[in-house]
Amino acid sequence: MPGQTNLAELLRTLRPALQPGTYVFCTVRSLSGINPDDVLCLFREQEGLTVILPQTAADALGLPYTFVARWISLTVHSALEAVGLTAAFATALTQAGISCNVVAAYYHDHLFVPTADAERALDVLRQLSAGAALGGQRP
Repeated sequence: MPGQTNLAELLRTLRPALQPGTYVFCTVRSLSGINPDDVLCLFREQEGLTVILPQTAADALGLPYTFVARWISLTVHSALEAVGLTAAFATALTQAGISCNVVAAYYHDHLFVPTADAERALDVLRQLSAGAALGGQRP
């Protein structure tokens, strides 16, 4: 089934879900010593490999990090070519003063927000979705 591209429908059906645990972004030269089952996300950059790991896994490996996050999944099946979804939730979170790092995967968008802001971010996303369900203007 293809993902949703209609922005109004995407916003109406965001269904944000807070995943358990805390996560960190680390940079490494290689994956040697890292259990692949611990790697939530991997991205190759010119400077090295960025890995998103559970904080407990990074701590066990002694990997340095500077950002501890909670993971929120938008459970709506969004199409990779959908236009405006990232802008809509980023704007709403920005207006609430919440930092957000986004990973767009095949089925869903995943947001990493500061641990202290996770519940507030969920509220903001739920309000965004409720506003769209009521026919409100998108941000």
